[in-house]
Amino acid sequence: CKMILLAFLVTFVACNAPPVPLDDIVIEKTFTPERCDRRVKSGDFVRYHYIGMFPDGKKFDSSNTYNVFVGQKQLIAGMDKALVGMCVNERWMIKIPPQLAYGKDGYGDTIPPDSILHFDVLMLDIWNTEDKVQIKTYHKPESCGRTVQVSDYVRYHYNGTLLDGTLFDSSHTRMRTYDTYVGIGWLIAGMDQGLLGMCVGEKRIITLPPFLGYGENGDGSDIPAQASLVFDVVLLDLHNPKDEITVEVESLPDPCPRKSEVGDFMRYHYNGSLLDGTLFDSSYSRNSTYDTYIGKGYVIAGMDQGLLGVCVGERRRIVIPPHLAYGEEGTGTKIPGSAVLVFDVHIIDFHNPSDTVEITSVKPEKCGKIAKRGDFVKYHYNATLMDGTFIGSTSSHIMAATTILQREHKLCLLSLREHLGDGEVPGSAVLVFDVELVDLEEGLPEGYMFVWNSDVSPNLFSEMDKNKDAQLDATEFSDYILQQVEEGKGRLAPGFDPQRIIENMYDNQDRNKDGRITEDEFKLKADEAATHDEL
Repeated sequence: CKMILLAFLVTFVACNAPPVPLDDIVIEKTFTPERCDRRVKSGDFVRYHYIGMFPDGKKFDSSNTYNVFVGQKQLIAGMDKALVGMCVNERWMIKIPPQLAYGKDGYGDTIPPDSILHFDVLMLDIWNTEDKVQIKTYHKPESCGRTVQVSDYVRYHYNGTLLDGTLFDSSHTRMRTYDTYVGIGWLIAGMDQGLLGMCVGEKRIITLPPFLGYGENGDGSDIPAQASLVFDVVLLDLHNPKDEITVEVESLPDPCPRKSEVGDFMRYHYNGSLLDGTLFDSSYSRNSTYDTYIGKGYVIAGMDQGLLGVCVGERRRIVIPPHLAYGEEGTGTKIPGSAVLVFDVHIIDFHNPSDTVEITSVKPEKCGKIAKRGDFVKYHYNATLMDGTFIGSTSSHIMAATTILQREHKLCLLSLREHLGDGEVPGSAVLVFDVELVDLEEGLPEGYMFVWNSDVSPNLFSEMDKNKDAQLDATEFSDYILQQVEEGKGRLAPGFDPQRIIENMYDNQDRNKDGRITEDEFKLKADEAATHDEL
């Protein structure tokens, strides 16, 4: 029993013994982050959380955050000394002897004289009055044709955090870029500096000391006073209000016989994207060209300019600033406000409503007959669009095509503008026919469907009137005309159905439409008024 009582007394004395005196601060590192970009130095300004305790664990104070300069006697000496070397997000247990704390006087009713103090400290922020904006680029596009300059207008996404990683704002969560002018005071000073020199597509981390951020007052909500700020930024777009369109010719056909002008009607394919490469529209996905007049306000101003002076088959990239595109409002869905647009364009064809047929001829060395209006011709052809797309050929029909010329042609290659074409092609398309003339039969004079190859018999009516009843029926008339053709005494207009021609001729001679032609009704072409098509 005496031994048990002795053990109890020893334990009681040990638990209630005064703390072992400290000669200097003692630091226990309870958490060290994997990365430490900066350590506290004398003269730095720090923000930290702490819990103040006595050695027995009794708490005497705690903070939300404590903001102070280190090494400038704004702290008790032990704390001034202990904080040096800490990293952001590092946590230390700091033990401070009374001579480096509140000494023999203590601190009011809170801290008794000669108290050893323990502080559980979490470092949140470190900066110095000599700090500048820090920039760390972690992604840069291979091609950077332009960088942000003062007075440029930019669109970017960002995550904004405090130095300890606490997120205070993000454009990503709002699903909308932050759009602003740079370098003219629309932003906090540090961001005005940090965005300069960026390329579209570049990603960088911009770290700002509070005097280049929101300073002593913070923003009143999520950003505390004297807080360093970290912005993880990706630049999506930049332009300047003074910008004009830029054109990069990627492929130019040779030769280029004609370039587009104001008033031309154009068919072209395009991919439309934002400056960061986001596709917002494509004619290829619709499998249909975009067809429009150019230079007349039918398209956005930048495209009106960018499509002038192009060749058929040309490929070019047209970059359009927002004030020549959809402006501050965008389209509301695919094209955001103040967006620069990039169009990769392939010109399929263009024409002007005032265009006529263009003809290029390749004649044989010996050219006996030249086709003229009204002639009946046989020819082979290959038909294409202006970009070379095949649309038809007589080779697919085995035999040559035939037609009666409606205007005079002395050619082997002709281009038919869309309003002269046959419509079996895309709307508003220019057609190209590569034509080889195979044969031609001379046509009749204009207005004639039948002509005599020799003098006309003075007894023509009686020769036709086989039954001598003083009138001609359709059979007598038809048999006689066909006989003259067979004997080479007359010719019907080539390219037409002979029977249809004869029926038309008979109908014209039958003035009273009684189904018979009398001698009084019967007249030759030379005897007719100019308004009739007769013999």
